[in-house]
Amino acid sequence: MVTSPHPLATEAGAEVIKAGGTAIEAAIAIGSVLTVVTPHFCGLGGDAVWLVADQHGKSHCFLGIGQAGEATSAIRNQPIPLRGPASMLTTACVVDSWDHALTFSRENWFGTRSLPALLERAMDLAANGYEPSKSQDFWLDFRAGETTNWHGFSQYFDHRNTTGLFKQPGLADSFAALMAEGARSFYEGKLSKRIVEGLKAAGSCLTAADLALTRTRDVSPLTLDYRGTILVAPPPPTQGMTTLAIMGILNHMRLASAPSGSAERYHLLVEAVKRAFMDRAHVSDPASMSWNPKDLLATERLRAAADTIDPHQALVWPHEHQHGDTVFFSVVDRQGRCASVLQSTYFDWGSGVVVGDTGILWQNRGAAFTTQPGHPNCIAPGKLPFYTLNPGLALRDGRPFLTYGTQGADGQPQTLAVLLTALLDDKLTPAEALEKPRFLLGKTFSDARDSLKVEGMMSDECLEQLAGRGHDLARLAAFSPIFGQAGALLFDTDRTPSAAHDPRGEGCAWIE
Repeated sequence: MVTSPHPLATEAGAEVIKAGGTAIEAAIAIGSVLTVVTPHFCGLGGDAVWLVADQHGKSHCFLGIGQAGEATSAIRNQPIPLRGPASMLTTACVVDSWDHALTFSRENWFGTRSLPALLERAMDLAANGYEPSKSQDFWLDFRAGETTNWHGFSQYFDHRNTTGLFKQPGLADSFAALMAEGARSFYEGKLSKRIVEGLKAAGSCLTAADLALTRTRDVSPLTLDYRGTILVAPPPPTQGMTTLAIMGILNHMRLASAPSGSAERYHLLVEAVKRAFMDRAHVSDPASMSWNPKDLLATERLRAAADTIDPHQALVWPHEHQHGDTVFFSVVDRQGRCASVLQSTYFDWGSGVVVGDTGILWQNRGAAFTTQPGHPNCIAPGKLPFYTLNPGLALRDGRPFLTYGTQGADGQPQTLAVLLTALLDDKLTPAEALEKPRFLLGKTFSDARDSLKVEGMMSDECLEQLAGRGHDLARLAAFSPIFGQAGALLFDTDRTPSAAHDPRGEGCAWIE
Protein backbone atom coordinates (compact mmCIF):
# COMPACT_ATOMS: atom_id res chain seq x y z
CA MET A 1 0.00 0.00 0.00
CA VAL A 2 1.24 3.47 -0.89
CA THR A 3 -0.16 6.97 -0.53
CA SER A 4 1.48 10.24 -1.59
CA PRO A 5 0.51 13.72 -2.84
CA HIS A 6 1.72 13.11 -6.40
CA PRO A 7 0.95 10.25 -8.84
CA LEU A 8 4.56 10.01 -9.99
CA ALA A 9 5.74 9.57 -6.40
CA THR A 10 3.07 6.96 -5.67
CA GLU A 11 4.11 5.12 -8.83
CA ALA A 12 7.77 5.15 -7.75
CA GLY A 13 6.90 3.66 -4.36
CA ALA A 14 4.62 1.03 -5.86
CA GLU A 15 7.39 -0.13 -8.18
CA VAL A 16 9.72 -0.73 -5.24
CA ILE A 17 7.07 -2.72 -3.37
CA LYS A 18 6.21 -4.77 -6.47
CA ALA A 19 9.89 -5.67 -6.76
CA GLY A 20 9.91 -6.96 -3.18
CA GLY A 21 11.39 -3.88 -1.52
CA THR A 22 10.80 -2.77 2.05
CA ALA A 23 8.46 0.00 3.12
CA ILE A 24 11.49 2.14 3.96
CA GLU A 25 13.05 1.60 0.54
CA ALA A 26 9.77 2.54 -1.14
CA ALA A 27 9.46 5.61 1.09
CA ILE A 28 12.91 6.83 0.00
CA ALA A 29 11.93 6.43 -3.65
CA ILE A 30 8.73 8.38 -2.98
CA GLY A 31 10.44 11.08 -0.93
CA SER A 32 13.15 11.68 -3.51
CA VAL A 33 10.60 12.02 -6.33
CA LEU A 34 8.59 14.46 -4.23
CA THR A 35 11.64 16.71 -3.83
CA VAL A 36 11.46 17.09 -7.61
CA VAL A 37 7.74 17.19 -8.42
CA THR A 38 6.56 19.14 -5.34
CA PRO A 39 9.30 21.79 -5.05
CA HIS A 40 6.79 24.12 -3.39
CA PHE A 41 6.53 21.81 -0.37
CA CYS A 42 9.78 19.89 0.03
CA GLY A 43 13.27 19.52 -1.40
CA LEU A 44 16.86 18.50 -0.79
CA GLY A 45 17.23 21.72 1.19
CA GLY A 46 14.67 20.58 3.78
CA ASP A 47 14.06 18.07 6.54
CA ALA A 48 12.09 14.89 7.24
CA VAL A 49 10.45 13.15 10.18
CA TRP A 50 9.95 9.38 10.02
CA LEU A 51 7.93 6.85 11.96
CA VAL A 52 8.56 3.21 11.09
CA ALA A 53 7.23 -0.02 12.55
CA ASP A 54 7.74 -3.68 11.80
CA GLN A 55 4.90 -6.18 11.54
CA HIS A 56 5.18 -6.85 15.29
CA GLY A 57 4.66 -3.19 16.22
CA LYS A 58 8.27 -2.37 17.13
CA SER A 59 8.37 1.35 16.35
CA HIS A 60 11.17 3.85 15.75
CA CYS A 61 11.30 7.56 15.04
CA PHE A 62 13.96 9.16 12.84
CA LEU A 63 14.27 12.92 13.29
CA GLY A 64 15.90 14.18 10.11
CA ILE A 65 15.98 17.75 11.40
CA GLY A 66 18.79 20.19 10.65
CA GLN A 67 20.33 22.11 13.55
CA ALA A 68 20.95 25.84 13.92
CA GLY A 69 24.35 26.97 12.63
CA GLU A 70 27.16 28.07 14.92
CA ALA A 71 26.98 31.68 13.70
CA THR A 72 23.45 31.99 15.08
CA SER A 73 25.07 32.80 18.44
CA ALA A 74 25.27 36.38 17.15
CA ILE A 75 21.49 36.71 16.72
CA ARG A 76 20.08 38.69 19.63
CA ASN A 77 16.70 40.32 20.27
CA GLN A 78 15.83 40.86 16.63
CA PRO A 79 13.03 39.34 14.57
CA ILE A 80 14.02 36.46 12.33
CA PRO A 81 12.80 37.12 8.77
CA LEU A 82 10.26 34.70 7.34
CA ARG A 83 12.05 34.44 3.98
CA GLY A 84 15.42 35.10 2.43
CA PRO A 85 19.00 34.30 3.47
CA ALA A 86 18.49 35.46 7.06
CA SER A 87 15.84 32.75 7.52
CA MET A 88 18.30 30.04 6.39
CA LEU A 89 19.66 29.40 9.86
CA THR A 90 19.37 25.61 10.03
CA THR A 91 20.99 22.88 7.98
CA ALA A 92 19.00 20.43 5.86
CA CYS A 93 18.72 16.82 7.00
CA VAL A 94 16.38 15.08 4.55
CA VAL A 95 19.20 13.47 2.55
CA ASP A 96 20.86 12.14 5.70
CA SER A 97 17.47 10.82 6.87
CA TRP A 98 17.19 8.75 3.68
CA ASP A 99 20.63 7.28 4.30
CA HIS A 100 19.87 6.65 7.97
CA ALA A 101 16.55 4.96 7.17
CA LEU A 102 18.13 2.85 4.43
CA THR A 103 20.81 1.62 6.83
CA PHE A 104 18.09 0.70 9.32
CA SER A 105 16.19 -1.17 6.60
CA ARG A 106 19.27 -3.11 5.56
CA GLU A 107 20.24 -4.01 9.14
CA ASN A 108 16.77 -4.78 10.51
CA TRP A 109 14.40 -5.50 7.61
CA PHE A 110 16.76 -7.38 5.23
CA GLY A 111 16.61 -4.54 2.71
CA THR A 112 18.74 -4.94 -0.42
CA ARG A 113 18.15 -1.79 -2.50
CA SER A 114 20.95 0.77 -2.87
CA LEU A 115 20.51 4.53 -2.52
CA PRO A 116 21.48 5.20 -6.17
CA ALA A 117 18.80 2.77 -7.36
CA LEU A 118 16.16 4.48 -5.22
CA LEU A 119 17.16 7.98 -6.41
CA GLU A 120 17.26 7.12 -10.10
CA ARG A 121 13.63 8.02 -10.83
CA ALA A 122 14.01 11.40 -9.10
CA MET A 123 17.14 12.25 -11.09
CA ASP A 124 15.43 11.28 -14.33
CA LEU A 125 12.42 13.49 -13.60
CA ALA A 126 14.66 16.42 -12.70
CA ALA A 127 16.70 16.01 -15.88
CA ASN A 128 13.95 15.18 -18.38
CA GLY A 129 11.05 17.02 -16.80
CA TYR A 130 7.45 16.53 -15.76
CA GLU A 131 4.14 18.35 -16.14
CA PRO A 132 3.73 20.80 -13.20
CA SER A 133 0.78 19.98 -10.99
CA LYS A 134 -2.16 22.24 -10.25
CA SER A 135 -0.83 22.44 -6.70
CA GLN A 136 2.53 23.73 -7.91
CA ASP A 137 0.76 26.29 -10.09
CA PHE A 138 -1.53 27.35 -7.23
CA TRP A 139 1.32 28.11 -4.85
CA LEU A 140 3.35 29.82 -7.55
CA ASP A 141 0.41 32.11 -8.29
CA PHE A 142 -0.29 32.56 -4.57
CA ARG A 143 3.22 34.01 -4.06
CA ALA A 144 3.42 35.87 -7.37
CA GLY A 145 3.79 39.25 -5.67
CA GLU A 146 6.77 38.07 -3.62
CA THR A 147 8.88 35.73 -5.73
CA THR A 148 10.55 38.39 -7.90
CA ASN A 149 12.61 39.39 -4.85
CA TRP A 150 13.73 35.85 -3.98
CA HIS A 151 17.37 35.00 -4.72
CA GLY A 152 17.55 32.94 -7.92
CA PHE A 153 13.95 31.76 -7.58
CA SER A 154 12.31 32.98 -10.78
CA GLN A 155 15.10 31.63 -12.97
CA TYR A 156 14.68 28.12 -11.60
CA PHE A 157 11.03 27.77 -10.58
CA ASP A 158 8.76 30.27 -12.35
CA HIS A 159 7.57 28.21 -15.32
CA ARG A 160 4.44 30.26 -16.04
CA ASN A 161 5.82 31.84 -19.23
CA THR A 162 7.24 28.60 -20.59
CA THR A 163 5.76 25.57 -22.29
CA GLY A 164 6.53 21.89 -22.19
CA LEU A 165 7.89 19.82 -19.36
CA PHE A 166 9.41 21.49 -16.31
CA LYS A 167 13.08 20.54 -16.03
CA GLN A 168 15.59 21.13 -13.22
CA PRO A 169 19.08 20.39 -14.61
CA GLY A 170 20.89 21.80 -11.56
CA LEU A 171 18.90 19.53 -9.26
CA ALA A 172 19.54 16.58 -11.57
CA ASP A 173 23.29 17.21 -11.20
CA SER A 174 22.90 17.25 -7.41
CA PHE A 175 21.11 13.91 -7.52
CA ALA A 176 23.86 12.55 -9.78
CA ALA A 177 26.43 13.57 -7.17
CA LEU A 178 24.49 11.80 -4.41
CA MET A 179 24.23 8.67 -6.55
CA ALA A 180 27.94 8.68 -7.38
CA GLU A 181 29.42 9.75 -4.04
CA GLY A 182 26.80 8.78 -1.45
CA ALA A 183 24.46 10.74 0.82
CA ARG A 184 27.26 12.27 2.90
CA SER A 185 28.45 14.09 -0.22
CA PHE A 186 25.69 16.56 0.63
CA TYR A 187 27.41 17.30 3.94
CA GLU A 188 31.11 16.55 3.54
CA GLY A 189 31.87 15.84 -0.12
CA LYS A 190 32.08 17.58 -3.48
CA LEU A 191 28.40 18.47 -3.48
CA SER A 192 28.70 20.05 -0.04
CA LYS A 193 31.40 22.41 -1.35
CA ARG A 194 29.03 23.64 -4.06
CA ILE A 195 26.26 23.99 -1.49
CA VAL A 196 28.44 25.98 0.90
CA GLU A 197 29.56 28.28 -1.91
CA GLY A 198 25.93 28.84 -2.87
CA LEU A 199 24.89 29.49 0.73
CA LYS A 200 27.67 32.03 1.17
CA ALA A 201 26.88 33.78 -2.11
CA ALA A 202 23.21 34.06 -1.10
CA GLY A 203 24.11 35.56 2.28
CA SER A 204 23.36 32.64 4.60
CA CYS A 205 25.43 32.22 7.76
CA LEU A 206 25.61 28.41 7.41
CA THR A 207 29.09 26.93 6.97
CA ALA A 208 30.80 23.72 5.89
CA ALA A 209 31.27 22.82 9.55
CA ASP A 210 27.52 23.17 10.14
CA LEU A 211 26.73 20.80 7.28
CA ALA A 212 29.28 18.25 8.48
CA LEU A 213 27.63 18.13 11.92
CA THR A 214 24.18 17.32 10.49
CA ARG A 215 22.91 13.91 11.57
CA THR A 216 19.54 12.13 11.83
CA ARG A 217 18.53 11.25 15.38
CA ASP A 218 17.03 7.84 16.18
CA VAL A 219 14.64 8.45 19.10
CA SER A 220 11.81 6.70 20.89
CA PRO A 221 8.35 7.80 19.75
CA LEU A 222 5.56 8.91 22.08
CA THR A 223 2.41 6.81 22.50
CA LEU A 224 -1.11 7.29 23.80
CA ASP A 225 -3.93 4.78 24.30
CA TYR A 226 -7.04 6.07 22.50
CA ARG A 227 -9.99 3.78 23.29
CA GLY A 228 -7.83 0.66 23.00
CA THR A 229 -5.80 1.84 20.01
CA ILE A 230 -2.17 2.87 20.59
CA LEU A 231 -1.39 6.07 18.71
CA VAL A 232 2.30 6.60 17.92
CA ALA A 233 3.80 10.06 17.31
CA PRO A 234 7.25 11.66 17.09
CA PRO A 235 8.54 13.37 20.27
CA PRO A 236 9.73 16.98 20.71
CA PRO A 237 10.82 19.14 19.08
CA THR A 238 7.85 18.06 16.93
CA GLN A 239 4.23 18.76 17.80
CA GLY A 240 3.44 15.05 17.81
CA MET A 241 2.75 15.53 21.50
CA THR A 242 0.03 18.04 20.58
CA THR A 243 -1.78 15.56 18.34
CA LEU A 244 -1.68 12.96 21.09
CA ALA A 245 -2.91 15.51 23.65
CA ILE A 246 -5.93 16.35 21.48
CA MET A 247 -6.83 12.70 21.18
CA GLY A 248 -6.17 12.18 24.91
CA ILE A 249 -8.61 14.97 25.75
CA LEU A 250 -11.18 13.50 23.36
CA ASN A 251 -10.69 10.18 25.17
CA HIS A 252 -12.68 11.71 28.01
CA MET A 253 -15.47 13.05 25.77
CA ARG A 254 -18.54 11.09 24.69
CA LEU A 255 -18.16 11.31 20.93
CA ALA A 256 -20.84 8.68 20.46
CA SER A 257 -23.38 11.33 21.42
CA ALA A 258 -21.85 13.79 18.94
CA PRO A 259 -22.43 12.31 15.47
CA SER A 260 -19.89 12.74 12.68
CA GLY A 261 -20.43 16.01 10.84
CA SER A 262 -22.56 17.55 13.59
CA ALA A 263 -21.96 20.87 15.33
CA GLU A 264 -21.59 18.93 18.59
CA ARG A 265 -18.70 16.91 17.12
CA TYR A 266 -16.88 19.91 15.61
CA HIS A 267 -17.32 21.95 18.77
CA LEU A 268 -15.66 19.22 20.86
CA LEU A 269 -12.84 18.82 18.35
CA VAL A 270 -12.14 22.55 18.23
CA GLU A 271 -12.25 22.92 21.99
CA ALA A 272 -9.92 19.93 22.48
CA VAL A 273 -7.50 21.52 19.99
CA LYS A 274 -7.52 24.76 21.97
CA ARG A 275 -6.66 23.03 25.24
CA ALA A 276 -3.87 20.99 23.66
CA PHE A 277 -2.40 24.01 21.87
CA MET A 278 -1.96 25.79 25.19
CA ASP A 279 0.90 23.41 25.98
CA ARG A 280 2.74 23.91 22.69
CA ALA A 281 4.81 26.74 24.16
CA HIS A 282 6.59 24.05 26.19
CA VAL A 283 7.66 22.15 23.06
CA SER A 284 11.21 22.74 21.82
CA ASP A 285 14.53 20.98 21.48
CA PRO A 286 14.33 18.33 24.25
CA ALA A 287 17.52 19.72 25.80
CA SER A 288 15.70 23.01 26.44
CA MET A 289 12.38 21.65 27.70
CA SER A 290 11.49 22.06 31.37
CA TRP A 291 8.56 19.63 31.04
CA ASN A 292 8.68 15.91 30.42
CA PRO A 293 6.39 15.13 27.45
CA LYS A 294 4.97 12.13 29.32
CA ASP A 295 3.88 14.46 32.15
CA LEU A 296 2.13 16.72 29.66
CA LEU A 297 0.32 13.66 28.32
CA ALA A 298 -0.59 12.28 31.73
CA THR A 299 -4.16 10.93 31.90
CA GLU A 300 -5.07 13.13 34.87
CA ARG A 301 -3.84 16.27 33.10
CA LEU A 302 -5.78 15.49 29.92
CA ARG A 303 -8.92 14.61 31.88
CA ALA A 304 -8.67 17.95 33.70
CA ALA A 305 -8.38 19.73 30.33
CA ALA A 306 -11.46 17.86 29.06
CA ASP A 307 -13.39 18.90 32.15
CA THR A 308 -12.89 22.59 31.25
CA ILE A 309 -14.74 22.17 27.93
CA ASP A 310 -18.19 23.69 27.93
CA PRO A 311 -20.37 21.78 25.42
CA HIS A 312 -22.37 24.94 24.78
CA GLN A 313 -19.74 27.70 24.75
CA ALA A 314 -16.50 28.23 22.80
CA LEU A 315 -13.30 29.40 24.46
CA VAL A 316 -12.02 32.69 23.04
CA TRP A 317 -8.91 32.01 20.94
CA PRO A 318 -6.56 34.91 20.07
CA HIS A 319 -3.34 32.94 19.68
CA GLU A 320 -1.04 33.30 16.68
CA HIS A 321 -0.98 30.74 13.89
CA GLN A 322 2.24 29.01 12.76
CA HIS A 323 2.78 28.80 9.00
CA GLY A 324 4.21 25.90 7.03
CA ASP A 325 3.65 23.33 4.34
CA THR A 326 4.96 19.86 3.71
CA VAL A 327 4.24 16.49 2.09
CA PHE A 328 2.94 13.35 3.77
CA PHE A 329 3.52 9.91 2.32
CA SER A 330 3.27 6.41 3.67
CA VAL A 331 4.01 2.83 2.67
CA VAL A 332 3.09 -0.65 3.88
CA ASP A 333 5.12 -3.53 2.45
CA ARG A 334 4.15 -7.15 1.89
CA GLN A 335 5.39 -8.17 5.35
CA GLY A 336 3.19 -5.57 7.08
CA ARG A 337 6.05 -3.22 7.93
CA CYS A 338 5.25 0.44 7.49
CA ALA A 339 6.74 3.90 7.13
CA SER A 340 4.90 7.14 7.83
CA VAL A 341 6.87 10.19 6.69
CA LEU A 342 6.69 13.96 6.35
CA GLN A 343 9.16 16.06 4.35
CA SER A 344 9.24 19.84 4.36
CA THR A 345 11.03 23.08 3.55
CA TYR A 346 8.75 24.81 6.13
CA PHE A 347 6.79 27.50 4.24
CA ASP A 348 5.64 26.88 0.69
CA TRP A 349 8.80 27.45 -1.40
CA GLY A 350 10.89 27.51 1.80
CA SER A 351 13.23 30.48 2.09
CA GLY A 352 12.72 31.27 -1.58
CA VAL A 353 16.50 31.10 -2.04
CA VAL A 354 18.13 28.78 -4.59
CA VAL A 355 21.59 27.66 -3.46
CA GLY A 356 24.10 28.43 -6.20
CA ASP A 357 23.94 26.16 -9.25
CA THR A 358 22.69 23.13 -7.29
CA GLY A 359 19.01 23.68 -8.06
CA ILE A 360 18.36 23.24 -4.31
CA LEU A 361 15.77 25.49 -2.66
CA TRP A 362 16.76 25.90 1.01
CA GLN A 363 14.31 25.81 3.89
CA ASN A 364 13.43 28.80 6.10
CA ARG A 365 13.15 26.69 9.25
CA GLY A 366 15.18 29.28 11.14
CA ALA A 367 12.00 31.37 11.21
CA ALA A 368 10.49 28.76 13.54
CA PHE A 369 12.83 29.94 16.30
CA THR A 370 12.33 32.96 18.54
CA THR A 371 15.00 35.37 19.79
CA GLN A 372 13.22 35.95 23.09
CA PRO A 373 15.79 35.25 25.85
CA GLY A 374 14.79 32.42 28.15
CA HIS A 375 12.15 31.05 25.80
CA PRO A 376 12.41 27.24 25.32
CA ASN A 377 12.54 27.81 21.55
CA CYS A 378 15.11 30.63 21.62
CA ILE A 379 17.66 30.14 18.86
CA ALA A 380 21.12 28.87 19.79
CA PRO A 381 23.95 27.09 17.93
CA GLY A 382 23.27 23.39 17.39
CA LYS A 383 19.69 23.65 18.58
CA LEU A 384 16.67 22.03 16.90
CA PRO A 385 13.68 24.33 16.29
CA PHE A 386 10.07 23.68 17.28
CA TYR A 387 8.72 21.43 14.54
CA THR A 388 5.22 21.10 13.15
CA LEU A 389 5.84 17.81 11.31
CA ASN A 390 4.15 14.89 13.03
CA PRO A 391 3.39 11.78 10.98
CA GLY A 392 1.47 9.08 12.81
CA LEU A 393 0.74 5.40 12.97
CA ALA A 394 -1.57 3.28 15.11
CA LEU A 395 -1.17 -0.14 16.72
CA ARG A 396 -3.85 -2.64 17.67
CA ASP A 397 -3.12 -5.94 19.40
CA GLY A 398 0.54 -5.01 19.18
CA ARG A 399 0.57 -4.64 15.39
CA PRO A 400 0.44 -1.61 13.10
CA PHE A 401 -2.86 -1.26 11.26
CA LEU A 402 -3.09 2.43 10.32
CA THR A 403 -0.72 5.15 9.10
CA TYR A 404 -1.75 8.78 8.70
CA GLY A 405 -0.44 12.30 8.32
CA THR A 406 -1.06 15.64 6.70
CA GLN A 407 0.41 18.83 5.41
CA GLY A 408 -0.30 22.14 7.08
CA ALA A 409 1.79 23.35 10.08
CA ASP A 410 -0.69 24.27 12.86
CA GLY A 411 -3.38 22.63 10.79
CA GLN A 412 -1.75 19.21 11.13
CA PRO A 413 -3.08 18.31 14.61
CA GLN A 414 -6.45 19.85 13.75
CA THR A 415 -6.82 17.84 10.56
CA LEU A 416 -5.61 14.69 12.30
CA ALA A 417 -8.29 15.13 14.97
CA VAL A 418 -10.95 15.11 12.25
CA LEU A 419 -9.28 12.24 10.42
CA LEU A 420 -8.64 9.99 13.43
CA THR A 421 -12.07 10.35 14.99
CA ALA A 422 -13.60 9.53 11.59
CA LEU A 423 -11.38 6.46 11.17
CA LEU A 424 -11.44 5.13 14.74
CA ASP A 425 -14.73 6.30 16.25
CA ASP A 426 -16.91 6.31 13.14
CA LYS A 427 -15.19 3.39 11.36
CA LEU A 428 -15.03 5.28 8.05
CA THR A 429 -12.67 4.32 5.25
CA PRO A 430 -9.66 6.58 4.55
CA ALA A 431 -11.39 8.02 1.47
CA GLU A 432 -14.55 8.81 3.46
CA ALA A 433 -12.59 10.29 6.36
CA LEU A 434 -10.51 12.50 4.05
CA GLU A 435 -13.68 14.01 2.57
CA LYS A 436 -14.90 15.28 5.94
CA PRO A 437 -15.00 19.10 6.32
CA ARG A 438 -12.00 20.57 8.17
CA PHE A 439 -11.31 23.63 10.24
CA LEU A 440 -8.36 25.93 10.97
CA LEU A 441 -8.18 27.83 14.20
CA GLY A 442 -7.18 31.49 14.42
CA LYS A 443 -5.01 33.52 12.08
CA THR A 444 -3.59 31.88 8.98
CA PHE A 445 -1.46 33.17 6.12
CA SER A 446 -4.62 33.36 4.02
CA ASP A 447 -6.82 35.09 6.61
CA ALA A 448 -5.50 37.31 9.42
CA ARG A 449 -8.74 37.30 11.42
CA ASP A 450 -8.94 35.46 14.73
CA SER A 451 -11.73 33.30 13.38
CA LEU A 452 -12.47 29.62 13.02
CA LYS A 453 -12.00 28.85 9.33
CA VAL A 454 -14.30 26.08 8.11
CA GLU A 455 -14.67 24.36 4.76
CA GLY A 456 -17.54 25.33 2.53
CA MET A 457 -19.16 21.89 2.44
CA MET A 458 -20.01 22.15 6.14
CA SER A 459 -23.80 22.41 6.36
CA ASP A 460 -25.58 25.69 7.08
CA GLU A 461 -27.26 24.07 10.07
CA CYS A 462 -23.90 23.03 11.50
CA LEU A 463 -22.49 26.54 10.98
CA GLU A 464 -25.48 28.15 12.67
CA GLN A 465 -25.14 25.89 15.68
CA LEU A 466 -21.39 26.51 15.93
CA ALA A 467 -21.99 30.25 15.76
CA GLY A 468 -24.58 29.83 18.50
CA ARG A 469 -21.87 28.33 20.69
CA GLY A 470 -19.74 31.45 20.26
CA HIS A 471 -17.44 30.42 17.43
CA ASP A 472 -16.46 33.34 15.16
CA LEU A 473 -16.68 31.60 11.79
CA ALA A 474 -15.17 32.27 8.38
CA ARG A 475 -16.31 30.00 5.56
CA LEU A 476 -13.66 29.12 2.98
CA ALA A 477 -14.04 27.19 -0.28
CA ALA A 478 -14.84 23.49 -0.15
CA PHE A 479 -11.79 21.25 -0.69
CA SER A 480 -9.50 24.28 -0.66
CA PRO A 481 -5.71 23.64 -0.77
CA ILE A 482 -5.53 25.93 2.28
CA PHE A 483 -6.77 22.98 4.38
CA GLY A 484 -3.76 20.87 3.44
CA GLN A 485 -3.36 17.43 1.97
CA ALA A 486 -3.61 14.33 4.14
CA GLY A 487 -3.32 10.62 3.51
CA ALA A 488 -4.04 7.35 5.27
CA LEU A 489 -3.43 3.63 4.88
CA LEU A 490 -5.74 1.23 6.73
CA PHE A 491 -4.71 -2.41 6.95
CA ASP A 492 -6.76 -3.59 9.93
CA THR A 493 -7.44 -7.32 9.85
CA ASP A 494 -11.05 -6.67 10.93
CA ARG A 495 -11.76 -4.26 8.05
CA THR A 496 -11.23 -4.22 4.31
CA PRO A 497 -7.76 -2.77 3.61
CA SER A 498 -8.02 0.63 2.00
CA ALA A 499 -5.79 3.53 1.06
CA ALA A 500 -6.42 7.09 -0.02
CA HIS A 501 -4.90 10.51 -0.47
CA ASP A 502 -6.58 13.85 -0.11
CA PRO A 503 -9.26 15.04 -2.57
CA ARG A 504 -7.87 18.57 -1.97
CA GLY A 505 -4.88 17.71 -4.14
CA GLU A 506 -3.81 15.48 -7.00
CA GLY A 507 -2.20 12.76 -4.91
CA CYS A 508 -3.27 9.15 -5.09
CA ALA A 509 -2.92 5.80 -3.38
CA TRP A 510 -1.98 2.33 -4.63
CA ILE A 511 -2.95 -0.98 -3.08
CA GLU A 512 -2.34 -4.57 -4.13
